[in-house]
Amino acid sequence: MPYTVGLTADAAQDLVELYTYIDSNDVSGKADYVLGEIDKVLVNLEENPDRGVHPGELSALGIKEYPEVFLKPYRIIYRIVEEGIFVLMIVDGRRDMELLLQRRLLV
Repeated sequence: MPYTVGLTADAAQDLVELYTYIDSNDVSGKADYVLGEIDKVLVNLEENPDRGVHPGELSALGIKEYPEVFLKPYRIIYRIVEEGIFVLMIVDGRRDMELLLQRRLLV
């Protein structure tokens, strides 16, 4: 049975900001393409929620409840709760991930 994938408010805002940034700074149509590819990753999570790996920044602290999947350079960090997948972050992995993870997940 497939899992249900949902975005938290923070992850939805991440998508808006990502789309806006790409649309303003890259070639025409690139933002739509990236959004479509992220959607494919999320659909794949419905059937394969355990395919993610644990972020090294969190594993170093012994935290293994937030797997992530990649769409280079983007990192999609989520949590599995029963039959649901809650996407917590969709961020460019070139950013300061330790700071982002502290602010979002370790509050």
